[in-house]
Amino acid sequence: MKVKVISRSTEEFTRERSKDLQKVFRNYDPNLHTQEKAVEYTRALNAAKLEKIFARPFVGAMDGHIDAISCMAKNPNHLKSVFSGSMDGDIRLWDLATRKTVSQFPGHQGAVRGLTSSTNGEVLISCGTDCTVRQWKVAPLNFDSTADTSKPLAVYTWKHAFWGVDHQWDTSIFATAGAQVDIWDHNRSEPISTFQWGNDSVISVRFNPGEPNLLATSSSDRGIILYDLRTSSPFKKVIMQTKTNSICWNPMEPINFTVANEDCNCYTFDARKLDEAKVVHRDHVSAVMDVDYSPTGREFVTGSYDRTVRIFNHNGDHSREIYHTKRMQRVFSVRYSCDASYVISGSDDTNLRIWKSKASEQLGVILPREKKKHEYNDALKARFKHLPEIKRIVKHRHLPKPVYKAAIMRRAVTAADNRKEERRQAHSAPGSSSRKPFRKRRIIKEES
Repeated sequence: MKVKVISRSTEEFTRERSKDLQKVFRNYDPNLHTQEKAVEYTRALNAAKLEKIFARPFVGAMDGHIDAISCMAKNPNHLKSVFSGSMDGDIRLWDLATRKTVSQFPGHQGAVRGLTSSTNGEVLISCGTDCTVRQWKVAPLNFDSTADTSKPLAVYTWKHAFWGVDHQWDTSIFATAGAQVDIWDHNRSEPISTFQWGNDSVISVRFNPGEPNLLATSSSDRGIILYDLRTSSPFKKVIMQTKTNSICWNPMEPINFTVANEDCNCYTFDARKLDEAKVVHRDHVSAVMDVDYSPTGREFVTGSYDRTVRIFNHNGDHSREIYHTKRMQRVFSVRYSCDASYVISGSDDTNLRIWKSKASEQLGVILPREKKKHEYNDALKARFKHLPEIKRIVKHRHLPKPVYKAAIMRRAVTAADNRKEERRQAHSAPGSSSRKPFRKRRIIKEES
């Protein structure tokens, strides 16, 4: 005869210390938990509401400039530092932890239009409307540093004003945008090569993070051009209906890049197929001035002339978050922090602002039990996100009144355009006209 004996080890339920939590054993048999779905729905609803209650995205502002912030750059070698340049020629290095200026780089006689840092973070390149490119020695991030940043390492004077600059990964080469695209070397006082397609000014330039010899530019003739340094020539160009203000490559998918356009939208392209946008990101109600990807490549942040900062998923057509304050004016520059935890925006009101990339994220040290609780709440919201009540709470955002009214007007104009197109199709001979998808509608032609 077999006798079944219930046996337990005292180690399984005995606390090691008096302050430890009591161990709780649960039976996950669904027959014993008939109301599990209803209970989890209520928890998901509460989690969605708590997320809104604890949504405090604004961390702080950094003031010190006396004119509008025109550009920013990250330091790849330091997690908590960022460079900023203003319209009066002032360049500053900021410590995000203390929100104070570490050092200043005086010298530009006009607006600073481009900033970039070398891969090791030791050299800063700046350019501006005073027709000069300057190299600076970057001081360490401590306030007792004796490094002299009042004089640049080198000053290159050229024939035209500059509108952007970017540094190649792991080399001493950088590119400037102006009347043409110039490729420079740290050790040369003149460009080592020059690219030009047409006679219009180049607005922005970005090197590809995966293939360092490939770079993308946008120009004032509404064109987006790809160049290859190995062939010393441009190889592809697409012309859109409106001008592109900024370009950023996806660091995890280097064949894709996103452009910030004057028509209030952002467009994500595949570099191999420029005749059609992969995704159209819309929600802004005025020109998008800057775009920057998260280091994870899953999200990007945009700054707009409508005085808002928005965060998009890399494949989402609508923003998941919008940040604004009463005092923040037109946003000219935005950057993700190197750890993807924060977003930095520079605006027309001379301030840099630090925002959390996740509005309700808890700052500071999180205990393991808190972390598990947050993960459980996120999983619940993902499970029930399609239900109306939770969907409404999660998607709701408070908008400034001008943005809200402008969005209503834009929707009305878009609906009118769609009705007009439908009527044109209905009253045309069969096959005489075809309706273009929205991803192709803003693209005029592709050249190569």
